Amino acid sequence: MAFEPPQRLVRALGEIQRGGAEGADGTDEWLAKLPELVQQTADVRELTVERVQAPGGRSSLVLLVRQADGTPAVLKLAPQRARPESERAALAHWDGRGAVRLLNPGDTHGVLLLERLHPEMSVRSLPEAKALLEAAGTLRRLWVEPPAAHVFETVAERTGRQAEAMRASASADEEVAPLVDAALTAREELLAAPPEERLLHGTFRQSKVLAGERMPWLAVGPDPVVGECAFDLARLVRDRVEDLIASPSGSSITRRRVKRLAESLDVDQERLRGWTLFRAVESGVRARRVGRPQDAELLLEFAGWL
Repeated sequence: MAFEPPQRLVRALGEIQRGGAEGADGTDEWLAKLPELVQQTADVRELTVERVQAPGGRSSLVLLVRQADGTPAVLKLAPQRARPESERAALAHWDGRGAVRLLNPGDTHGVLLLERLHPEMSVRSLPEAKALLEAAGTLRRLWVEPPAAHVFETVAERTGRQAEAMRASASADEEVAPLVDAALTAREELLAAPPEERLLHGTFRQSKVLAGERMPWLAVGPDPVVGECAFDLARLVRDRVEDLIASPSGSSITRRRVKRLAESLDVDQERLRGWTLFRAVESGVRARRVGRPQDAELLLEFAGWL
C-alpha cells in the first residue's frame, strides 16, 4: 500500500527524537517500513483498508478498515515508544466500559484492531460547558481498580522521568526556573500522601472522547498509568487553553473550572490544582525544548495562574 504518513505523526515523532525521549530510537526505521507493515498487517487479518485517518494521532498510524465480514473497524499501528502493549492491556481491562472496544486482545505487538467510532465528532465539538460535562462523565467510568500484577507505569514513575527533564531544562533556562521549582515542589507534596490508586487514561482531554454507536461517547488513545484520579483530571482542566489565554477573565475561569471539575468527580480541589500545575509546566517546558514556542508560551502563562 503506497501512502505518505500523516504529517502530524511525522512531526510528533521528530519532536520526540529531538527531545531525547526514552524509547525514541527506531522511530525513523518504523516510519520507513510503515507502508510495508500496513500491507502485511491488512493481508494477514483479511482487512480492507479504506483510508488513513487524517490528521490522525501524534504517536500512531490510524486507518479505517473493514473486516472480512464487512464490519467497519479501526487499525492502529504504533511504534514501541508509544507503549502500544500498555494501551492494549488497559483497553482489555476496560472491555468497552467508557472506552473504545479492543477487537484483537492477543494480537501482534504494536497492532491494535478497534471498534469503529466517529472520528469526525469528538466532545470538543460541543459547547464548552456541555463538553466538560460529557468528558468528565466518560472519565469517571474509566477510573477502575487496576488488574492484579499489572504492567502499567505509576504516576510516581512517569512524573519522576518528567521531573528529571524539567530540572535539566530549568538549569539551562532561567526564565522557566521559578515555574519548574513550583511544579516540582507540588509534585513532591502530592506524592507524599497519595490517595487510593486507580487505572487512569493518562492523556485524557476532550479530543480523546469520540461519538460511538453503543454509547454516546467513548474514550480513545490512552497512555495508561496507575495513580490518583486528580492526575488524570488535571489534563482536562487546561482543555481549550488557547481560548482561556485569549479571555480577559481566563484566570478566574480556570479557577472556577478546577473547582467545578473537582466537585463533580469527588476529587480534592487542591490536589487537582497541584497536578494541573505540574502537568502544564511539564508540557510547556517540553514544548519549549522541542521548538514549539507558541505552545510553550500558552502553557506556561496558564500555569502561572495556578
